Amino acid sequence: MRIRFTKMQGAGNDFVVLDETRGTLGLTAAQYRFLADRHFGVGADQILTVRPPSKDAGEGIDFQYVIHNADGGEVEQCGNGARCFMRFVREHHLTDKDTVRVETLAGIIEPRMSEDGRVTVDMGPPIFEPARVPFDTAGLDAQPTGSWHTWHLALGTHADSAIVSVAVLSMGNPHAVQVVDNVETAPVERQGPQIEHHPRFPQRVNAGFMQVVDRTHVKLRVFERGAGETLACGTGACAAVVAGIRLGLLDNRVDVHTHGGVLTIGWEGEGNPVLMTGPATTVFEGDIEVPELP
Repeated sequence: MRIRFTKMQGAGNDFVVLDETRGTLGLTAAQYRFLADRHFGVGADQILTVRPPSKDAGEGIDFQYVIHNADGGEVEQCGNGARCFMRFVREHHLTDKDTVRVETLAGIIEPRMSEDGRVTVDMGPPIFEPARVPFDTAGLDAQPTGSWHTWHLALGTHADSAIVSVAVLSMGNPHAVQVVDNVETAPVERQGPQIEHHPRFPQRVNAGFMQVVDRTHVKLRVFERGAGETLACGTGACAAVVAGIRLGLLDNRVDVHTHGGVLTIGWEGEGNPVLMTGPATTVFEGDIEVPELP
C-alpha cells in the first residue's frame, strides 16, 4: 500500500501526519511502527492522523485527532502534535478557520493559529485525582509541598534502589514530574524507563525532569511513554509548569526551554485550562510504500 504523508515538527518533537478525512487507511500497530522507524520508514516520535469527527462528537467539532506512538500504541494526547495538526489542516485547505475544535481520546482541544505563525492550544484543565491519572497510591503517603504534594516512588525492590520525589498529574495523558538541579546531568536515560514502566502507573507514564531557572523559566527533559526521550514534549511542558505552580516554584506564565526549542505555558490555577504556545513546522511531504504487516 502506497500512502501520502507529511513530515512535521514542533520544537523538535517530530511527526508523520496522515490525512484520513476521505477514508481510513486501516493501518496496523506494526505499520505505525514502520512509519516511525528512523532507518526503514519515515522516522517520527508519533504518527498523527486527521479524521472527520466521530458520530458521537457532538455539534461544532471540526476534526478527530488520532495519535500513535513510535511503538505503535495509541495514546490520548500530544501537545506539540496538536500544534502541527492545526498547521496541517490549514496548509492542506481542510479548514480556513483560525481556531478549530478537535476531538481526542482525552477530550476536546482548541488549537488557534496566531499571526506570527505560532500556534496556541487550549489543552483543557489538568487532572489531579490519582485514580484518573491513573496512579496507584495504596500504601504511599503524600509529601506536602507548596499548596500541593509529591509522592516518593521507589525505582526498584532492593534496599539501595533509588527513591525519587514526583508530582503526578494528567494532561489527558499521565505525567510524573520531578525537580532536578541540572537537566543536563539528570539520570533521564536510566530513570526514565524505570518511571515509565513503574507498576504504580497501570497505563505507564511520561517521566519529566524539570530544572527551575527562575519563576518564569524552566529547563525540561521528558522521557515519553512509548517513544523514549524526545527533543520536546508539549503535554510534558504543560504538566511540568502546572506542577511547578502548585508546588510554589513558578508564576502562572512560564517559558519552557527544551532541547528542541521554547514553549510558553500559561495556567491561572485549578479549574482553568492550560494554554500552550509554540512553533509548528512542515519539514517535507512524500509517498512511501507501507508493507503488509500484521
